[in-house]
Parts: sequence; C-alpha cells; structure tokens
Amino acid sequence: MQRWFLSLGTLFGLLSVAAGAFGVHALADRLDAASLATFETAARYQMYHALALLAVAWAADRWPDSRWRAAGWFFAAGVLLFSGSLYLLGITGIGLFGAVAPLGGVCLLTGWALSLWAALRIRGEVRQIR
Repeated sequence: MQRWFLSLGTLFGLLSVAAGAFGVHALADRLDAASLATFETAARYQMYHALALLAVAWAADRWPDSRWRAAGWFFAAGVLLFSGSLYLLGITGIGLFGAVAPLGGVCLLTGWALSLWAALRIRGEVRQIR
C-alpha cells in the first residue's frame, strides 16, 4: 500500500508543478484573473496533498494502522475531486465544476482527520527512521 501512496504522491507532485507552469506560461494571457487564481489554487492544493500522501506512505510503513491507508485514499480522492474540479472550472468557466470542489474538500479534511486519529493511536516506542 505504501508503494501506491508514494507513487500517487510523486505523480501528483509532478503534475502539480506541470500544471503550475502551464497556468503561468500558457494560460496567463487567456484567462481572467479570477479563473487563473482558481487554477493556481488547484495546483497549490494538489501539491500540499501530494506531500501529505508521501507522509502517509512513510507513517504507514513505520506505524501500521488501517487509518493511514484510509487517509491516503481520502487524500487521493480529494485531490482528484477538489483540484480536478477547480482546474476544469478555471479553464472552462462552467460553474457546475465548482460544485464538485466541496466534496473534494470534505475528502481532504477526512484524510487529515484520519491522519490525526492514526497519529494519536501510536503507542510504545517509535521505530528509528531508516
């Protein structure tokens, strides 16, 4: 499972950098300021949660707990729904895409809550970092 989260985290990070560069270089002259800001918000949150997925992969390896796995899947779903809908909203201006973003936001919040729960459940001696 950790390999999936490492892979998704690195893929989301790579795509976030690419999307940010695309927004600045290809879309800056084509989108209005609000649409460009929406696109940039999508890239920023995608990067934050790419890093969260890497942290979940690391934590799940150190302190096995199903909550880490659930958190990772909620982060992945949240990135797809939240950032994906904002990318589409920013590019197309179709408001329906913006309506999906709150569902993605709930997934991201759930991922953070599950991560907190898993972290609070760590007991005993913490293994050394390899």
